[in-house]
Amino acid sequence: MKKVELEIVALSHSLAQSQNYAVVLGEMGGSRRLPIVIGGFEAQAIAVAMEGMQASRPMTHDLFRNTIETLDVELKEVIISNLVDGIFYANLIFVQNGKTIEIDSRSSDALALAVRFECPVYTYEFILEQAGIVLEEETEREMEEAKNRRQEQQKTRSLEDLSMEELERKLDEVLQAENYEQAAKIRDEMNRRGAN
Repeated sequence: MKKVELEIVALSHSLAQSQNYAVVLGEMGGSRRLPIVIGGFEAQAIAVAMEGMQASRPMTHDLFRNTIETLDVELKEVIISNLVDGIFYANLIFVQNGKTIEIDSRSSDALALAVRFECPVYTYEFILEQAGIVLEEETEREMEEAKNRRQEQQKTRSLEDLSMEELERKLDEVLQAENYEQAAKIRDEMNRRGAN
């Protein structure tokens, strides 16, 4: 089945269910949207990660991310895999020691983890055909806002959250841009880890 890449373009109160929220996924480079109704806790978990906020103690999704990283497992992608009776199903695709592991998940939890791991989110064409909607007038503005939000998240992502490989890549980038102040911060973080 053909996979279609999605991105989170909006998170808002659900008009249909006042106690819930809707996360709107947009087709990358396309005009279709996939609204998914989620609970308040999951909406908060997604919003906190999208804004790059740090809780004083790890939230459940942060705890899961920390555990996965400690066990040296990579969340490769999230797939919104099925739609049955109005309920979306998702799979988390992990890679550990070259082996692919697929785990069933609620779509809301899968999205909360995708934001934390910055991994791609996909769905299948048949799901977009069944539940997707087209918002032609707002498409370009939404896509631009989502792009700006992604760029802002990448800028504000804490150096502590980056792996050593990511730190090395970022160091090369800032040195090429002659941003020596940022380079010094990255080197400090790398040295701090080397001392541990």
